[in-house]
Amino acid sequence: MDSATYPPALIRATLPTAVLASLEKGKLHGYGLAGRLEELGYGRLRGGSLYPALSKLEEAGYVTTSWTQGESGPAKREYSLTPQGRQQLAAERQNLARLSAALGVEEGKQG
Repeated sequence: MDSATYPPALIRATLPTAVLASLEKGKLHGYGLAGRLEELGYGRLRGGSLYPALSKLEEAGYVTTSWTQGESGPAKREYSLTPQGRQQLAAERQNLARLSAALGVEEGKQG
C-alpha cells in the first residue's frame, strides 16, 4: 500500500473490518494495531477513533483483550481475534467483494 490515506468517510465505514483484518495474524497492542492500520493506508489514527472501535468490537464478541507485562514499562493491553471475529471478518470480506463487483471494480484495473 502506498502512503496515501483513504477519504475520512471510507475510513470510518471500514475501520472495524480493518481492525479485524489487522488482528487476523495474531495479537497486537494498541500502538502496534495503530501502526498496522497506518501501513494499510488509514493514516495515523487517534485514540478517539481506534479505541472506541476496539471497545465496540469487544462488546460484540469479535475481539478479546489480555494484559501482558511490558519489558521496560507498565503492562500493555493486547487485542486478539475471537472465532466469532474471524467469522465476522469473512462475512465483511464477502460484503466488500460484492460491493466491489456491483461497482464494477476489478482488481488491478482503473476506470
